[in-house]
Amino acid sequence: MYKLTVTLFLLLAGSLCYGANTNPIPLQLTDSLSGKPVANAVVLLENGPAESPIEAEIVQKNRNFHPHTLIIPKHSRVDFPNQDNTQHHVYSFSPAKTFNIELYAGRPTEPVVFNKTGVVEIGCNIHDHMQAFILITGSAPSGRTDERGRLTVEIPPSADSDSGKETGLLVWHPRLTDNTRMARFTIELPHSGPLELSVELSPEPASNDRLDGLQNRFREL
Repeated sequence: MYKLTVTLFLLLAGSLCYGANTNPIPLQLTDSLSGKPVANAVVLLENGPAESPIEAEIVQKNRNFHPHTLIIPKHSRVDFPNQDNTQHHVYSFSPAKTFNIELYAGRPTEPVVFNKTGVVEIGCNIHDHMQAFILITGSAPSGRTDERGRLTVEIPPSADSDSGKETGLLVWHPRLTDNTRMARFTIELPHSGPLELSVELSPEPASNDRLDGLQNRFREL
């Protein structure tokens, strides 16, 4: 296990905008040991603008889930079509949503509805290497860090207007020590200057044993 350092510093460009007069906070996510950037980390402003529920899919193809990480608003419906020539058994024991779609081919009868915010870890009981995550959010995602570990988060004027307020910043990566939840950090408002945070990650798992824990929980039940 090792730690990452998240550095937030104020700039004026390269942002995802929620409206005029927002406070842009470009985020740099780096490995505190190697100094290398961390790509594809999901970042959300806890009290950001809400989104309407959507219809989405996680496709099973070539014995993998596509996409590996799906971000959806609360109350969204997700289908799990199987495009392989073999059956799959899709399941999750996550607190945010527990479900079990037993052996099937083609398309399940009904999509799964996700009514609670949180992180849902998904596996296949037939193919141990298959893994995916669904992040159910209460606000629109600010985005994902790019290959350089960078992303600009916009603080809406309503959140940043008065002194003494706080807002939460949520960060998620599949190798968080506890990847069943998002890491939460508090930003004091109005914010200026750099803000350094840290999250703890697990080492990169071997491809043939990354789902041992999830499979063991399934077999115990």
